[in-house]
Amino acid sequence: MDNKNALRAGALVAGTTLMMLLMTSPALALTRDDGDDPGNPLGVVDTLGLYVVAPIALFAVIAGLVMVLDRSSDRAPKAKPAKTKV
Repeated sequence: MDNKNALRAGALVAGTTLMMLLMTSPALALTRDDGDDPGNPLGVVDTLGLYVVAPIALFAVIAGLVMVLDRSSDRAPKAKPAKTKV
């Protein structure tokens, strides 16, 4: 019974992937649409700064603000009371 379900799931994934590949046509990406106004290409340093350094810096700023503005004064974990055996 499990083999039948696995075969069905594999066929579904393969069919979906095939349909997505057939429906996308990268050749049409070479033709410009009306209103396209591409800018200057980014260099390596600009690309790394925009897609790597900027998100890490933004994460660090948000995490820092959360840590600084956290008002809870009880940071140490509370010890569980010991159970006494009778």
